[in-house]
Amino acid sequence: MSPTDPAAQPRTSKLWLAISVALALVLLVGAATMASMYEQLKAQIVHLQERLAVTPQVRYVSVLLDAQELPALLVTMDPQAGVLQVQRLNEVKEGREDSMQLWALAGGKPPRSLGVIQSRFKTLQLPAKEAALEGVTQLAISVEDKGGVPELVGPRLPYLFQGWLIQKAI
Repeated sequence: MSPTDPAAQPRTSKLWLAISVALALVLLVGAATMASMYEQLKAQIVHLQERLAVTPQVRYVSVLLDAQELPALLVTMDPQAGVLQVQRLNEVKEGREDSMQLWALAGGKPPRSLGVIQSRFKTLQLPAKEAALEGVTQLAISVEDKGGVPELVGPRLPYLFQGWLIQKAI
């Protein structure tokens, strides 16, 4: 037998050729699927990062209680947006000639006004900086004349609602 004799050359089975082609196709489809999934995952991460940037990051929480120790107001602080979110939990409303004023209490220091609640809606926002709550241990609400009182005067009546201010772990 000579090396050029067709009978002497090893024959490649058509079955093995078909299997090789099929495996190559499977590898190509797998690589394309992996690349597509990688791009989808990157897009989801970007989308979630954008949502996180606009989601309020509550750092301070306070539940103000009434004289019967029932929740009256929920106050949260979002330092990223620079607002105190105030939510009424009861149906107490101020009179026509009255305003409810929010106070920051820090131990033996005089109370500091955080703003006047002028909305009759269930929720409202008061502009505030995170520094305004530094050292504050409690928040309180007093009823004042329409428009509130100057901070130097302080609250004229006993507090209507009062609660501890809790700083969440970062």
